[in-house]
Amino acid sequence: MTFSDIFKSSFLENIASVSLLDMAAALALAFGLGLFIFLVYKKTFAGVMYSSSFGVTLVALTMITTLVILAVTSNVVLSLGMVGALSIVRFRTAIKEPLDIAFLFWSIAVGIVLAAGMIPLAVFGSVFIGAVLLVFVNKKSYADPYIVVLQCDGHDSEVRARTYLERCAARCVVKSKTARRDMVELNLEIRLKQDDTDFINTLAEMEGVDSAVLVSYNGDYMG
Repeated sequence: MTFSDIFKSSFLENIASVSLLDMAAALALAFGLGLFIFLVYKKTFAGVMYSSSFGVTLVALTMITTLVILAVTSNVVLSLGMVGALSIVRFRTAIKEPLDIAFLFWSIAVGIVLAAGMIPLAVFGSVFIGAVLLVFVNKKSYADPYIVVLQCDGHDSEVRARTYLERCAARCVVKSKTARRDMVELNLEIRLKQDDTDFINTLAEMEGVDSAVLVSYNGDYMG
């Protein structure tokens, strides 16, 4: 094919550029791997509120990327035009969870690899990435930080509460302290020695402690 022949191609001549078998196989594999990515996302989700629409987006994004790359690889002129068309697309949706970015990029990468014909790489890579995410994201660690909010009626009860917390926790650091005439409020960051939160019940029952609240903290939200 010469350079002039490329630009002489018409709309009707491009109909058979991608066979029906190739289209069906690529989209079916994209749907299967996109569904696998969605299931891994559902199992590893650790945010505040689960969004099923984002999971469906992962499946659709895998199939759409496969569709676009199939078209691009079948026509040189279309590939040049697609670069310019996609460069004007802007996404305004805020991604709050850093792990969601990894799932979005995973879906796009699988679509690209599938459309390029590297089916074993797409399948093996997806299975390996999914296994890694399932192991490390769902792994519970006792070193996760917690925030303890204490309200005491005075200095003596504050000292007793802090002494008890330091015995129960592997690490205890005061983050803020508010003192009023008849009340002291403390915010402390602690790291648990083991997966046991019964100490907060004992702390709330101590003399001079009005309330004790334990909050899980990941740096972005409390809940």
